[in-house]
Amino acid sequence: MISDHALSLAQTLVRMNTVSHRSNLELIDFVQSELARLGVKCRLTHDASKTKANLFATLGEGKPAGIILSGHTDTVPWDGQDWSMDPLSATVRDGRLYGRGSADMKAFIAIALSQAQRFLESDAPFAIHYAFSYDEEVGCFGARELIADLRDAGVRPLACIVGEPTSMVPAIAHKGVYRYRCCVRGKEAHSSLTPHSVNAIEMAARVVGRVRDMAEGFEREEPRFDGFDVPFSTASVGQFHGGIADNVVPRDAEFRYEFRDLPTADAARMQAEVVAYARSLEPAMQAVAPRTGFTFDTICEIPSFLGNARDPVTQLAQRLAGEAGTTLVAFGTEAGLFKNAGISTVVCGPGSIRQAHQPDEYVSLEQLARCEAFMRGLADTREFGGL
Repeated sequence: MISDHALSLAQTLVRMNTVSHRSNLELIDFVQSELARLGVKCRLTHDASKTKANLFATLGEGKPAGIILSGHTDTVPWDGQDWSMDPLSATVRDGRLYGRGSADMKAFIAIALSQAQRFLESDAPFAIHYAFSYDEEVGCFGARELIADLRDAGVRPLACIVGEPTSMVPAIAHKGVYRYRCCVRGKEAHSSLTPHSVNAIEMAARVVGRVRDMAEGFEREEPRFDGFDVPFSTASVGQFHGGIADNVVPRDAEFRYEFRDLPTADAARMQAEVVAYARSLEPAMQAVAPRTGFTFDTICEIPSFLGNARDPVTQLAQRLAGEAGTTLVAFGTEAGLFKNAGISTVVCGPGSIRQAHQPDEYVSLEQLARCEAFMRGLADTREFGGL
């Protein structure tokens, strides 16, 4: 059964509006104040606007190594969703905690915070680090700054547990998420004079077709990675805009697309193929109008994650969660960033991704109780194979 203290903290965090386009400082300030009462100092790294911050704190200063408990503080919005309650109400009903961010992933942060005193008093041979980030939902931007700050400060954590909702089953792999924007500049003309124009929509459509061809190639030819719902890399176009009137050859078009690459694939190569194809179209465009062409912008690049069932941190998570096996997850997390920074990582947290981002998002109290037991077991750990 979840403790009253942990549940109360989870409700407090869910009631804070930290949708990604807003500030997360209310939540960060709250966590910092809770830790300050225990004498724990926090490192903050801010975004350029100073309206968002990451928090990093160490419980057990002086121990030779530490295990990160990682969580993101931002949530997705709920505009247009059919909620039966206030998304910030943090309602507890029928054995569930409801509210935006309850599953993804404020409950994990709250339960970790509820165990701060226990971690400080622990005889475990490692410290516990809290790493709570901003802007995960829009590209994992905060975690990049947090990890860079740790590197610059000479902090070298031993391992990382990312508390995304896996139903408390340790996850050892997920795909990457790479999103890009392509802007096409053509040359407008009256639609009766098409030979004197460069149709931006038509040029964009050719590149969109190339993305689709790549997607079909992945499905047809890429070696399978068993365990994923879709066991090959995917590519898709999510948005397309262009044109002003039926009788005007469009000067501008824009589309956005993404790759979700297997941990064994090369997302950089995928993007390079798209750019190279676009560049191959430019000579003919520029023969009509020299200033035409394609520009590409990166929206986000979230690397895939591939851990190992034999990693000590995975085996530790299995023992603490009472799970004999591991899983793979379809969604992206910050795990790949930590792994690429040389930190052994596993993903394990309460709740299901099936409830995340949905109307009436919830996490069950049973899952919260399992997570609290996990944290208590972590504090009681006396040896760790990674040391």
